[in-house]
Amino acid sequence: MIGTRRKRTAVALDTLDAIEPPGNAETVLGVLTVTLLVELLGILSGSEVWLLGLLIFLPSAASALCTVQQTRFIAAWTALFVTVTVLVRAPAGGRWLDRALLVLLTLALGAVSVYACHRRIGREREMLRLRSTAAAMQRHILHPLPLLTDDVLVNGVYEPVQEDRLVGGDIYDVVDSPWGARVLIGDVQGKGLAAVGAAFAVIGAFREAAHREPTLTALVDALDASVVRHNSYAEQTGDDERFVTALIIGVDAGPEAQVVNCGHIPPRLIHEGAVTTPALDSGVPLGLAELAAEPTTVDWFDFPAGSTLVLTTDGLTETRAADGTFYPVDERLMKQLDVSPTELPRALHEDARAFAGDGRRHDDVAVLTVRRSPRL
Repeated sequence: MIGTRRKRTAVALDTLDAIEPPGNAETVLGVLTVTLLVELLGILSGSEVWLLGLLIFLPSAASALCTVQQTRFIAAWTALFVTVTVLVRAPAGGRWLDRALLVLLTLALGAVSVYACHRRIGREREMLRLRSTAAAMQRHILHPLPLLTDDVLVNGVYEPVQEDRLVGGDIYDVVDSPWGARVLIGDVQGKGLAAVGAAFAVIGAFREAAHREPTLTALVDALDASVVRHNSYAEQTGDDERFVTALIIGVDAGPEAQVVNCGHIPPRLIHEGAVTTPALDSGVPLGLAELAAEPTTVDWFDFPAGSTLVLTTDGLTETRAADGTFYPVDERLMKQLDVSPTELPRALHEDARAFAGDGRRHDDVAVLTVRRSPRL
């Protein structure tokens, strides 16, 4: 008899940080310091008035770092200081036209700096709005980790290869279905927005079909059909067709887990100080089922309490050092056995980055750990 299942919980994404301008006190102190340095240089060199030209660039620097109000203050201070110095300290009989041009140039550059600061602040606010929208989309496409169901606790780390993107071609999700927890990890072929579209198609189908289909084979058939439909639409719009490697795992109250491997990297099982790779049949990626010679099959493997299942995408396994050596996942996992399953994904990811050194990473990275949920 199926009992009432707890809703999964998730850690919210951190709020996106804006670019912080300097404080008002820090701004005033900086302006006074620069003014004093220019004044001292002028006295020492005997060219006090002409060295004021150094100050006219102060508002320009402020426009790139400060708020509009701070830039206005710096522009006003610079204009006032230059004007007073020209009027009071200029030598008698000097060329007034040059001094007037210096004052006018100071005023003009101050006005331009305030305008540039206003434009910069506007662009930053627009970028923050766009990133907030992207973060909200990411929460719907990829739920924040950890994810908890009645049967599993999933922790992990996800990092797109492009740091300015929040979502890439790697996918994951966890669904608390009437037949136990269903866990998905996958990798969309290719990169770019088209890959993100295919990723969204698979995740949407997984969240719907995982509650409807009682078997993993039927669930995988539904995912394959979603990729086929996506490719049909992509062909009409001139985009490339995609396939998706995926690993779909089912975990219930029993001591075993069931899995369908659609051309993806097999999981690693950590239990009693050993790292093993369950023997699994590897089928074709999602979207290519009609090319398969054999129907979809489900494999079973032991998943005892206290063990940890490690799922990755090829962004980890294909990480290379500068000499071209691939990241040895099993060897590095053995060295991470003392790390808690909660911290293991982050530790493994950071270890891979250190291993790469000057080598470049060319794909997104997703690393998940799956444990049985503590029974309350």
